[in-house]
Amino acid sequence: MDISKYIDYTLLKATSTEREIIDLCYHAKEQNFYSVCINPTYVALAKQLLENTNVKICTVVGFPLGASSTATKVYEAQNAIEDGADEIEMVMNLGFLKSKNYVSVLKDIIDVKMAIKKIPLKVILEISELNKNEVIKACNICLDAKADIIKTSSGFSKSGATLTATKIIKKTIRNAAKIEAFGDIKDLETSLKYIEAGVHRIGVSALFKTTRSIRLVS
Repeated sequence: MDISKYIDYTLLKATSTEREIIDLCYHAKEQNFYSVCINPTYVALAKQLLENTNVKICTVVGFPLGASSTATKVYEAQNAIEDGADEIEMVMNLGFLKSKNYVSVLKDIIDVKMAIKKIPLKVILEISELNKNEVIKACNICLDAKADIIKTSSGFSKSGATLTATKIIKKTIRNAAKIEAFGDIKDLETSLKYIEAGVHRIGVSALFKTTRSIRLVS
């Protein structure tokens, strides 16, 4: 099995330099990863670096808290697409979710989705902040909003993906959307466990240890 196409190669540190983004894009091209995930300020640079390749560019809006206004997220998303982004990633408004203000959670996602039209939208649940029932509710809201991918975590909270939460998400959404696992995935063996659990993407940092032996044949 070739898992290179599962990999969302990520560098979202506030201190990320242009040199680090150049290296990230170079390695993504070299390994033929599915995408890079970077901060919006570097989308235009990545677009130049990845021209004439199959590597997608994903960027974040309302990141990492998800507490920006919907109008801000919409503007950021549209601007990122103009700069060359192929996918948009947003964090669910967890304050609204925990307030049981589900209408506002739904509207937040729908407005971003409508603004970006056919561009794929990922929604980060931040599972370390949610109990099981909240994860299920969050998943159902994502489905109602027509989100394309549900992502476990941002990498900026208490912890990252867990197999338990991933299996809850999969059981809830079945095949109605895709799943990305992110956070605390640092090697090939762990990645394969998540793929077996039903994820479609593996978000890994630039510290991923097996970039030169990512392809497996079975």
